[in-house]
Amino acid sequence: MKKTFYRGRFIFIPLAVVAFLSLISFIVMTLWNYLLPGILHVGVITFWQAMGIFILCKILFGFGKGGYRGGAPWMRHKMEERFKNMSPEEKEKFKEQMQYRCGHKRWGAGDNWNNYTTETTETAKTE
Repeated sequence: MKKTFYRGRFIFIPLAVVAFLSLISFIVMTLWNYLLPGILHVGVITFWQAMGIFILCKILFGFGKGGYRGGAPWMRHKMEERFKNMSPEEKEKFKEQMQYRCGHKRWGAGDNWNNYTTETTETAKTE
């Protein structure tokens, strides 16, 4: 019985993935063709184009859980780690550079930059 389960698993899982991807692609195609030509005056898309759009979105925006911010999870994690390891002077310099690059004061205003502190600064604050 155990061998049958393992053999069936190697057939069932790929078929389930293909069925799920096909269903999602059909939904993307249907929604695109129903909504966007009337709203944005774009052309209709095929099933394969819808599948490509879905896969591209998953690659760009991530496969896993979404955080409170958008973007790919690996990039968000990388920036959080980088920010945790910065000194307060480096953090301030980084904020200034982002304000300069973005051209507005959104960075730091309403953002939780101070949540990404190292353990040493947290222990120094409590002492």
